[in-house]
Amino acid sequence: MRVVGRGKYQMSSNSSRWFGARRTASERLGWVLLALLLPSGGSVVGQQPSQAPPPPAQSQPAQSQPASAQHADEITTKDAQATFVSKVNLVPVNVVVRDDKGRAIGNLTKEDFRLTDNGKPQFISRFSVESPATPIVLERETGDPDAPKPVEGAPVSIATRFVAYLFDDVHSKWEDLARARDAAMRQIATSLLATDRAAIYTTSGQTMLEFTDDQARIQETLLRLRPHPTAGGATSNFECPMISYYAADLLINRDDPEAWQTFIAETRTCASLDPQLIPDSVPRSMVQSAASRALSSGSHETRISLDVLGKVVRRISAMPGQRSIILASPGFLTLDGHQDVSDVISKAIRAKVIIGTLDARGLWTDPGFSAADPTPVGGPNVLVVNSRYSHFEAQAQEDVLAEIAASTGGTFIHNTNDLAGGFKRLAAAPEFVYVLGFTPTNLKSDGKFHSLKIVLKEPKSLNLQARRGYYAPKREAGAAEQARQDIEDALFSREVMKDFPVELHTQFFKPSDTEAKLSVLARVDIKHLKYRLEDGRYKNSLKVVTALFDPNGNYILANEKVIDFRLLEGTLEKRLNNGVTVKTTFDVKAGSYVVRLVVRDNEGQMMAAENGAVEIP
Repeated sequence: MRVVGRGKYQMSSNSSRWFGARRTASERLGWVLLALLLPSGGSVVGQQPSQAPPPPAQSQPAQSQPASAQHADEITTKDAQATFVSKVNLVPVNVVVRDDKGRAIGNLTKEDFRLTDNGKPQFISRFSVESPATPIVLERETGDPDAPKPVEGAPVSIATRFVAYLFDDVHSKWEDLARARDAAMRQIATSLLATDRAAIYTTSGQTMLEFTDDQARIQETLLRLRPHPTAGGATSNFECPMISYYAADLLINRDDPEAWQTFIAETRTCASLDPQLIPDSVPRSMVQSAASRALSSGSHETRISLDVLGKVVRRISAMPGQRSIILASPGFLTLDGHQDVSDVISKAIRAKVIIGTLDARGLWTDPGFSAADPTPVGGPNVLVVNSRYSHFEAQAQEDVLAEIAASTGGTFIHNTNDLAGGFKRLAAAPEFVYVLGFTPTNLKSDGKFHSLKIVLKEPKSLNLQARRGYYAPKREAGAAEQARQDIEDALFSREVMKDFPVELHTQFFKPSDTEAKLSVLARVDIKHLKYRLEDGRYKNSLKVVTALFDPNGNYILANEKVIDFRLLEGTLEKRLNNGVTVKTTFDVKAGSYVVRLVVRDNEGQMMAAENGAVEIP
């Protein structure tokens, strides 16, 4: 994000295509999608926020004051620039509670939960219950008597849930990918809600679709899925000898004597090398060469898959609402990529992204008994050892899927041929989500992982699903830095916060058929705020951020104002009873917009947030 102009956020515009059509694998992985927050194509041009006109007496909204008025009773407003940084302070935890029949429960209170951070009990300072499937529409009201008569817009459903479907077309066989694709097509066609947006990605980067609710485009994109192994993954079934990534690791990295003996014997048979005429150095060299190729290609494909998964986490983390990824894959080995897996998990946890995983092989047959795979040659011993290696490899492929799901609070679906049911479970929006928040006590800025555990005070045969932990910051942030992070987290969320009362209202008028002025009014009740008495004045400040998104959740533009209170004691009560009104005006094109309002006070560090929507015909 970069700040352009005074008092408004402006995102740099980048193409959303990931890969070129005719480029090498490494070139395709140099994503053009570098911007986390994608603008809507420049259809909105922001302007400086206009001041609200003077309302009736004793309801004066915040306005800038000249320097000569510095000794008077003051509420002043100024535009402010903002930059955002990453910092863990208030840790949010989404919790889904289900009964023994899988139904979400929504009647629990804050007192029902117990939360520990690395085993230490924590105070739950923020608590709310959300229903993600409920559309949010704006209660419209106008309040500017001097403006041209506004036009009321039709209700607009706000996108509150984003699901990225990531298909592993690098490691998948055609039959597995086709079954997973067909299952996903059925699930999306029958289960996509008005408030849901889906995106399609692949680990090869050959096929993709950005977040949308357009069923025709989603189905067309899914039909284009094909396997795209970047380097073969292992030696060919017709190569002599046949060596998998797992076996190559045993040979090259572990120098396993049994593995060497087995594959030298297989090589002599498949290459018809007479032991009386050909010394062991010849088949050993052939094994060494084949294993090196298999190790290199297998490692390459694993790195590609994890790299793309990490980029999908970055992409979806910019979407304002519930975020989840469904990874459909046969699994893959992470023999030298444990740190890469850890990094992906870390990114997902920090971005509050849940990753559900689906073993695309379904109820798979042990490779040692599969008629689809060629039988190793070289005698009974070679057959037994190779079958054992294949079995261990097939089991190990699941490990990374299970680890990613468990660590991010997701579900791992495996050992089932009901792939459609698996997609349904992973993509289903729970009826109720509890949003818990806490501020860690004695948090050290050491970048270490903190394990979270959430339980119910009185067990009621209920199952809880929640994030497993978070990473501490690597440095300590100041108050201003933390305020920016709090606002950013709230801005790219759909959570309604009510630490103090705030109302959001919109109005618009159209000077032409295609142009419009959209005004957003924030009415803030300031009675519940804390004030600091200094030099005979009660002081505090508010940051009011108003942001526009398109209906698919893509960020367009935002505007920030800072309201400074310097109230004399004699007029404090009168000012508090009246509250303040802040008006922000945007120049926009006709269309649908989602409005997000976030207000944060400096002294009490309390927050309020509301959602709205408007359609300009």
